[in-house]
Amino acid sequence: MNKKHMALLPVIFALMFSLTAIAEAQNMVQKQVLSAKQQSIVSIAAFTANGDLPKLKTTLIGGLDAGLTINEIKEILVQMYAYAGFPRSLNGINTFIGVLEEREQKGIKDALGKEPSPLPANKSSVDLGTEIQTRLIGEPATGKYITFAPAIDTFLKGHLFGDIFGRDNLDFQSREIATISALANMGGVNPQLQSHFNIGFNVGLTEAQMRSLISVLEAKVGKKEADNAYEILGKVLKNH
Repeated sequence: MNKKHMALLPVIFALMFSLTAIAEAQNMVQKQVLSAKQQSIVSIAAFTANGDLPKLKTTLIGGLDAGLTINEIKEILVQMYAYAGFPRSLNGINTFIGVLEEREQKGIKDALGKEPSPLPANKSSVDLGTEIQTRLIGEPATGKYITFAPAIDTFLKGHLFGDIFGRDNLDFQSREIATISALANMGGVNPQLQSHFNIGFNVGLTEAQMRSLISVLEAKVGKKEADNAYEILGKVLKNH
C-alpha cells in the first residue's frame, strides 16, 4: 500500500464510523416513537371504542395505506368487543367491510395478511390464557375479584387472554397499543388503563412510545382524554 492510500485510511475509517453512528441514531429515534402502522392502531381502537364511525372510516383507510393488513385490522376490531362491547365492535367491523368494498371498487387491492395459527391442541383456553396473562402481567393474577366472582376470572383467562390474545396474527405490543388507546378514550376505567400501561412496558413498549401514543390521542381524539392518559402514565412511571 502506497503513502497516498495510507493517508486515506483515517478518512475512510472516520466515514465508516459516521455512517454507523447515523444508522444507530436513526434506530434509536424509530424506537422512541410509534410507527405509522402503530399510530393507526391507536386511532382505530379509539374510534371503535367511542363509536365515532365517520372518523373510524377515515382512520381505517389510513391504516390500510400505512401497511396494516386486512386481518390485522380485523383482529383489532374483534379484540375491541372485550373492552367496548359487541355493539361497538360490530359497528366497527361493518364500517371496515364498507371501506374494503369501496376500495375494491376503485381497484385497490389490500394485503390480506396471515390468519392466526390454531390454538394449542394440548391446552385448554383457560390454561393458555393463564400462561399469557401471567406473562403479560409479570406474575400470576391476584385480586379479591378472583374469589368473589370466580366466573369472571375464568372468562378473563379463558376467553380474553386465551381465545383472543392467543391468536398470533397480531403481536402483544399491537394488542396493548389497541387496548390502552380504547381504555384511554372510554372514561371511568382508569384502574384498567393503569394496569395496561404496566403491561405495555412488560411487552417492550418504551416510555417514549407511550407518550407518542398519547400524543396521537391528543391530536386525533381530544386533549381531555390525552391529559387523563398522561396523568395515569405518570403514576405508572413513579412505580417503575
